[in-house]
Amino acid sequence: MDSLYDRSSKLAKTQVKKMRWALGLNGLVSVAVGVMILVWPGISVYALTIVFGIWALATGLVNFGTAFTSEAKEQRWWFVLSGLIGIATGVVVLAWPSISAVALLYVIGVYAMLLGIAAIVGSLQLPLDGRDTALMILSGLVSIVFSVVIFAKPGAGALAVLALIAAFALVTGVCQLVIAIGGEELLERKAKAKLTPKARPQPSH
Repeated sequence: MDSLYDRSSKLAKTQVKKMRWALGLNGLVSVAVGVMILVWPGISVYALTIVFGIWALATGLVNFGTAFTSEAKEQRWWFVLSGLIGIATGVVVLAWPSISAVALLYVIGVYAMLLGIAAIVGSLQLPLDGRDTALMILSGLVSIVFSVVIFAKPGAGALAVLALIAAFALVTGVCQLVIAIGGEELLERKAKAKLTPKARPQPSH
């Protein structure tokens, strides 16, 4: 029969794997969107609206679904928050297919800003370590810088804007993929460390 520590360790590993799968799926979708925009420079506003709406909605649903299967509070609230941001943005964009190019850019800017803030906060709350924390923070900073540029120059040329969106999707996606794929040992070690009973100080004689 497994001890309480063994059961707790297995539970922690399961939660870590769920988080890694969610980040991996989001990263894969983001990279796919970035590549699609790069190879389709003549994409119309309508097509970009649909692509962005599906992207935001898909990542939001993945995060929201992960929140309901996670038993770790520090992970659950973050996935709920990120999921709501993605779902709300996706629904608004897909329900407004005739949105103008400028309005779409503002929506994307707000989405990137909220996602960036969530990523930075999540880097301090999720069971990450070292390089993975830095990557999560980098992803958040890229999102925030992207949103600031969008708000500062909403009337920039179409190619410049598409390049920015593609870069935003690729950088955030690659960061999430690296955390999901390459951070397994670090994440599991962090989870184990939290479960390892602390040695009690020996009484002095």
